[in-house]
Amino acid sequence: MLMLLTSLVGMFLAVPGMVPLDILVLGNLGIGLVAGSGAAVNHLIDRKIDVLMKRTHNRPLPQGRVELGQAIIFAVIIGVVGMAVLLFWVNPLSAWLTLGSFVGYAFIYTGYLKRATPQNIVIGGLSGAMPPLLGWSAVTGTIEPDALILVLIIFAWTPPHFWALAIHRKEEYAKTGIPMLPVTHGEYVTKVHIIIYTAILAVVSVFPYLAGMSGPLYLASALALGAGFLIWSSLLMFKQKPTTAIETFRYSIVYLALLFFALLVDHYLF
Repeated sequence: MLMLLTSLVGMFLAVPGMVPLDILVLGNLGIGLVAGSGAAVNHLIDRKIDVLMKRTHNRPLPQGRVELGQAIIFAVIIGVVGMAVLLFWVNPLSAWLTLGSFVGYAFIYTGYLKRATPQNIVIGGLSGAMPPLLGWSAVTGTIEPDALILVLIIFAWTPPHFWALAIHRKEEYAKTGIPMLPVTHGEYVTKVHIIIYTAILAVVSVFPYLAGMSGPLYLASALALGAGFLIWSSLLMFKQKPTTAIETFRYSIVYLALLFFALLVDHYLF
């Protein structure tokens, strides 16, 4: 849902007025279906480690509620339907960008990077940062600098977002053998990385204002939300309680949702 929100905002920011209704509906439908296919492939590839983690053990495949063949068929069908919607009723550029994001997440990140390097979420985060560009290109059929700024925001947001969860689930990741940063380098190094990336995010989040995409409402929102994220990152670093990591993770979700909502409101009010 958060991914679709950023895609939706990307659509609205691409035009001064209203997004054409057919693109609004079909574009997000196609993007959502292909993203759902990517998530299903993620479940397929990770089914043996999902059963070892409390966060994922209740997924359909580890619990046997869905068989392997059924999951493959489901992933193929919704992926193909999503691509067809984008190709025939939206535009080819948005379709191929969405396919690239799918391959990046489902196969490059989940199939390789996740198990290859503790920087997996940084390198693989680009595919997860694509939705605003997918929405933008669905409306305009182009790749524009303003859309890439939105991608950059999510790219910078992803590491502190996910590493906070990785700290909270450190022991579970250790059991699976996945080389998450808290497992391979320890919590202290991970917390330092979280603060660094949060500071980068706070700077990058101001780019829409500096580029003339947004006005004072967004700027104030970005500064306030960024300050909140830095506070949570600092608490995680210096005054961690048992729940601080998961609370930082939850704040990161609220942060991104409110940041993109502020972009949307500012776009139409200023």
